[in-house]
Amino acid sequence: MTTEAAGAGALLAILRDGHARTRTDLGQLTGLARSTVSQRLDSLLEQQWITPAGEAISSGGRPAVAFTFNGAARLVLAADLGATHARIALTDLNAHVLAELSRDIRIDEGPEQVLPWLVEASGTLLAECGRTAAELCGVGIGLPGPVEHSTGRPVNPPIMPGWDGFDVTGWLGSRLGVPVLVDNDVNIMALGEHWAADHEVEHLLFVKVGTGIGCGIVTENRLHRGAQGAAGDIGHIQVAAAADQLCRCGNTGCLEAIAGGAALAARLTAAGENATDGRDVVQLVRAGSPLAVQLVRQAGRDIGEVLASLVNFFNPDTIVVGGDLADVGEHLLAGIRETVYSRSLPLATQHLTMRGRVLGDQAGVIGASVMVIEDVLAPAAVDRSVAAD
Repeated sequence: MTTEAAGAGALLAILRDGHARTRTDLGQLTGLARSTVSQRLDSLLEQQWITPAGEAISSGGRPAVAFTFNGAARLVLAADLGATHARIALTDLNAHVLAELSRDIRIDEGPEQVLPWLVEASGTLLAECGRTAAELCGVGIGLPGPVEHSTGRPVNPPIMPGWDGFDVTGWLGSRLGVPVLVDNDVNIMALGEHWAADHEVEHLLFVKVGTGIGCGIVTENRLHRGAQGAAGDIGHIQVAAAADQLCRCGNTGCLEAIAGGAALAARLTAAGENATDGRDVVQLVRAGSPLAVQLVRQAGRDIGEVLASLVNFFNPDTIVVGGDLADVGEHLLAGIRETVYSRSLPLATQHLTMRGRVLGDQAGVIGASVMVIEDVLAPAAVDRSVAAD
């Protein structure tokens, strides 16, 4: 790291790895003079971004004080809004969930119904933790539809009437008094699962199989959104098995039209089973319904057909399968693996790991929290915060 680059934010970035370091340690890592390191550490201490971690071992004389990142310095409000269900959580700056609650609420009720609940729920969580809104540094939101990340506005979301172009960041920011970041739900789940993954995982695909199907793409430890935030919309890739099946997007032959939770539930209902959504499909599989098991396994094969192309093109080291249908376990994964390994190049699958999610239903809120944390603690943002103090 060059001396010029090592502002207060750069020092904080070093300390975020969890290791306590002294002024001497930081000077050696950055090339900064001890007086400059002390000045920048004082700024970070004043804003409580760091905290003394006790005394370091000394070779003689007075022991040196070591410093570490203070994950409790601020709070993040994170929300994962799905088609029919919402989850909201309060986290610290290490994305540890301090309190959370969830509610069945339909996204198609519109922003005027859903967002006021989110504001009310934030007050409930803060009170539960004995904290105040003044401690919030940001809000992260995941929505079940296309989002222009730079503005936080949904763009023609097919299952979100009333949300198209709605100023989510402005509406919430004016009421909560902090910056608001918005992305689609699959992207925040990808961030959450990558956060929880082994540090060696740099290239990850997160596939959400719920009412619809989407994919979050992490490459070289960074979320890839594409030019307008539309990257990863694999549910509307055409697959041969879908033939002339009409999709909710208006096209025919989409993967989602035959392998999404809504499509599977409709086929089970037509066969006399009681299923209205993906969660009902999961219950039927768990209850041992042969038809449900058969349909889920085939859905895995159909999804695997698309993923095989992505594996050849993107060459990920890990594929994580989440969403409501991930709860069926190996039935879905087995179908995916079957097709991916048979249709992808051997080199691309040589070290490929395919597994289910590890964060369960918390992937979205943890990912939304990570989105805010990485924005707030970016070196340039920290430098601006320190300069404005």
